[in-house]
Amino acid sequence: MDENIDNVVHVKGVQPNAPTVVRRKSMRLKGYNYSCQGAYFVTICTHNKSHLLGKVQDSVMHLNAIGRFVEEEWGSTAVIRQEIESGEYVIMPNHFHAIVFINNIKGVQPNAPTGLKPRSLGALISGFKAAVTMKMRLSGYEDIVWQRNYYEHIIRNEQDYNAIAEYIIHNPENWAKDSLNQTS
Repeated sequence: MDENIDNVVHVKGVQPNAPTVVRRKSMRLKGYNYSCQGAYFVTICTHNKSHLLGKVQDSVMHLNAIGRFVEEEWGSTAVIRQEIESGEYVIMPNHFHAIVFINNIKGVQPNAPTGLKPRSLGALISGFKAAVTMKMRLSGYEDIVWQRNYYEHIIRNEQDYNAIAEYIIHNPENWAKDSLNQTS
């Protein structure tokens, strides 16, 4: 069962005595088109918030091999996906924060084999997580890598952007009091 029970809807089956089906409520803003041009703050957590990506020591993040896979894949994101620009980002022991800009570019052929809206934030995150997972599998890692879903925030103005960028930049030095740090 999901640890975030507030994000789960229980639906009784249509047939009498049918088992209850668990469907997750969407965390996305209802009616918002996540392929729209704009800036987004994204957080992706590792499965069970395990410290898979490295460690923070003396307020500096030290990536391990898996963390370097994440860094390498994120670095190639804007090259692979012409509509994407990467802003500030940080890889932490059990999560990844990034600012993503989606630009409307004419002539880019949509390609989202996941069934997600092409050139959307969801398609980007799905492709990114899959690419990192594939690299990890090829290196011999067999466990689940990512927590299902991701957190996002639509950046609405320059003040919002500046506050988030500052948060990302200083994340390693604030690790001791970070809510995602399960060792503190």
